[in-house]
Amino acid sequence: MSAAFVTGVGAVVSADIAVPQHEREKHFYARVLSTGENPLWRAEDLMNNLGIPIVGLGARDDKLAHLPLQWMPHIQVADVGASVRRALELGGSAPMHATDNEGNSQWAVLVDPQGAAFGIIPVVPAEALPQTSPADAAAMGRIAWLDLTVPDAASTRDFYREVVGWSVAEVEMKNGNERYADYNMLHEDGTPAAGVCHARGGNAGLPAVWMIYLPVGDLAQSLRRVEAEGGKVIKAMQGAGGEYVYAAIEDPVGVSLALVPG
Repeated sequence: MSAAFVTGVGAVVSADIAVPQHEREKHFYARVLSTGENPLWRAEDLMNNLGIPIVGLGARDDKLAHLPLQWMPHIQVADVGASVRRALELGGSAPMHATDNEGNSQWAVLVDPQGAAFGIIPVVPAEALPQTSPADAAAMGRIAWLDLTVPDAASTRDFYREVVGWSVAEVEMKNGNERYADYNMLHEDGTPAAGVCHARGGNAGLPAVWMIYLPVGDLAQSLRRVEAEGGKVIKAMQGAGGEYVYAAIEDPVGVSLALVPG
C-alpha cells in the first residue's frame, strides 16, 4: 500500500470504530498521533495533516454496542451483497448490512470465523478519491498497512480470498529451525494490500484483529504518550541505531493498532 489512495478490489483507504469513553479516547488518539515537529494527524479532529478523513472515531451507543471493539478497515469489493453471502457461507457473520430502498447492498460490517471485524464497501471511483501527489504519501497521515495475526493463517487466507477477492503471495518465514509461510493479500493490480500472519515468532502474542498501521511524526514520543494517557505498548521493535521502527499498542479501552514512523 505505497500509494496514498488506491481504488480497486482489495484496496483500503479508511477505517473506523465506535468506542466507549469517547471523550477519553479522542484525547488519547489526539495526543498519541500528533507527535513530531510536523504531525501527520490533526489533534483537534483526527483528520490527517492534509485535512482528509482517514480514521473515524465514533461514540459507542446502544445501536452499535453489538459491534466488535476493533478498528475496522474499509475494504473495497466488487459486489457487497455477494461478499456478504460468501462470508456467511464460510462461517462468518454480518452484524451490519446496509441496503437501499430497492434492497441493493451498500456496505456491510463482517466478522470472520476467527473473530476479526472489517467493513466492505463498493469499489470507489478514482475521481472520488482525494487527489494527492506521490510525495504526499510519504508525509501524510494514512493507513500505511494492515495485517491480521491468527493461529490458523491458511484458513483465514482462504476466507479473505473468497470474500474480498484478494489473491495471495506467500512470504517465507523462519522461527528457530521452523520454516513456514505467511501471506501477502494482493490488490487486483498485484500489489500487496494486507498481510495474514501466523501467530508465531515475532507475531506471537498479537491479538487476532485487523491491525491498522498509522504513521506518526515521532514514534518514540508517541509511545511515551501511549503509556502516559492510559494505554499500553504490546510490542515494540527498534532498528540498529536504537530508533523505533514499529509498535503494537493498546488504547485505554483495549483496542489494538500499530504505529510506525512517518
